Amino acid sequence: MLDSKIPEGPLENKWRNYQIKSQLINPANKKKLNIIVVGSGLAGSGAAATLAELGYDIKCFCYQDSARRAHSVAAQGGINAAKNYQHDGDSVWRMFYDTLKGGDFRSREANVYRLAELSAPLIDHYVQQGVPFAREYGGVLVNRSFGGVQVQRTFYARGQTGQQLLLAAYSQLYKMKRAKKVEMFPRHEMLDLVVIDGNAKGIIVRDLVTGQLKRFAADAIVLATGGYSRVFRLSTLAIGCNGTAIWKAHKQGAYFAAPSFTQIHPTALPQTSEAQSKLTLMSESLRNDGRIWIPKKKDDDRTANEIPEEERDYYLERRYPSFGNLAPRDIASRAAKERIDAGYGVGRLKNAVYLDFKQAIERFGLQTIQDRYGNLFKMYRKITGVDAYKEPMQISPAAHFSMGGLWVNYELMTTVPGLYAIGECNFSDHGANRLGANSLLQASIDGYFVLPNTINNYLAGALKEDHPTTEHPEFNKVQQEVERQIAKLLSVNGSKTVDHFHRELGKVMWQECAMSRNKQGLEKAIAQIRELRKAFWNEVKVTGSDKEMNTELEKALRLADFIELALLMCTDALQREESCGAHFREEYQTEEGEARRIDDTFSFVSAWEYDNGHFKLHKEVLEFENVKPTVRSYK
Repeated sequence: MLDSKIPEGPLENKWRNYQIKSQLINPANKKKLNIIVVGSGLAGSGAAATLAELGYDIKCFCYQDSARRAHSVAAQGGINAAKNYQHDGDSVWRMFYDTLKGGDFRSREANVYRLAELSAPLIDHYVQQGVPFAREYGGVLVNRSFGGVQVQRTFYARGQTGQQLLLAAYSQLYKMKRAKKVEMFPRHEMLDLVVIDGNAKGIIVRDLVTGQLKRFAADAIVLATGGYSRVFRLSTLAIGCNGTAIWKAHKQGAYFAAPSFTQIHPTALPQTSEAQSKLTLMSESLRNDGRIWIPKKKDDDRTANEIPEEERDYYLERRYPSFGNLAPRDIASRAAKERIDAGYGVGRLKNAVYLDFKQAIERFGLQTIQDRYGNLFKMYRKITGVDAYKEPMQISPAAHFSMGGLWVNYELMTTVPGLYAIGECNFSDHGANRLGANSLLQASIDGYFVLPNTINNYLAGALKEDHPTTEHPEFNKVQQEVERQIAKLLSVNGSKTVDHFHRELGKVMWQECAMSRNKQGLEKAIAQIRELRKAFWNEVKVTGSDKEMNTELEKALRLADFIELALLMCTDALQREESCGAHFREEYQTEEGEARRIDDTFSFVSAWEYDNGHFKLHKEVLEFENVKPTVRSYK
């Protein structure tokens, strides 16, 4: 049975009740305990710095050459908090409901309420760290709106919010490093998890500079390794982002929850060629002032500025008048895809729609738009050569955030005792669709506020046990398996590159398991991926050796895990015979083409157990005691 460990009491008292009853460890004993944190983004840096400040001995690993290069830096638009500075009716309850509804009622009430409850103190926390949030002339922090809400609760630092928050977290992390309370291991990638007597006690990592495999033992392991949307290959994620750490944890016993819940972001730059390796995200904050439209005429070859107002279709405003251009991401992405597929797309490959700021500039003035989004406009011009102040941007849906991830309970512990998953690599707070500006929020709250208050309950018991060492036979066993996989990849010596296979996997996943899915397509995808896996292990060519810096080997190891993860994603999407949030099964839609949820049958979190190459489904039934799931309408 899955025990979510939700505390007793009314919703608004659950987190307080949990803290009152949780175990404490005195400072002298904390020094005797070791914790490994894998990942150095907002979740990882926040957790490592806070746990070190509390007195624990911390080792922090990242595959980048610096913690400052973690992918949290790429988040642009902002971070949500229920401060109600605008006096527009916001509250913790409204933020809780917006998030629960935005996720199409496929997440736990208790976790979502805690997210909203801790959002306000988190902003104060970041202000004290020196984050330069945008302010009104008088000095008050200013807010803007994001998709899926009708209030202004998003705090931002122009279009660089993720970067500014990460710099704050990085400064705290390196403060602890200088104090010798954190030991950093950059350019080290986790390749497997070591489980001893059912408890997570260590990891096997590869030094990406020398190729050497190393062992590390600890009393608890924290994964903060981000999302897995690079399974689609073309995504808004950095090329190095991968799912290896959580996939290896899954194969060692950690259940994987809702793997098919992956978000397609509506405002990325469109693909321009087959050779392209990633897509560029344009912040959702642009939808505050920009208007999205397409020509009313199919295959219109005129430039945007040549098309008169009466020949433009502002399709989001037409279909969703209550929310307009701020419709949630899943709805906005599907609406764009529907128009593009119908022949109304724009751009060289007819795979984009327009995002227009002409009326916003006329209304607010050029200087105001520059102050709000200046760096985003500069980035757009640098990439495309187009001045978006004078003509509309071209945007297109792209693979983005992973709502799915390792299953965790209220304490953020996985089904493997001693193994925690925080930030985007867990499934915890977002349900079937993440609202904009909740990503930085969840990562920060998990790392700074939640994990430091929950990990004590496990570590208090670890004080009475022998500390693990890397001499344990289980470390030998796991390391030998890693060595075997590396040797096998290097020995194939086929004729096709890793990128070739990743490109083929991406095509299958984007076609059959992205914005819309159906039974026939998913069954076809599973068969294709199995054939692709067989071809990969027989025909891939990985150059170089394992005793040197070898980026081809890194990519091959990650792709091997992506291929297996893709099978689980399609299996999960096939099993869930309903439409909810980003999971849109074509067989389950309303007459108006909207998602049709089936609560009587599918009001549960899918938690998959790895079973020797197969997947066994476990269900965490979702209980809604405080809200009644309703038809999710933004019209």
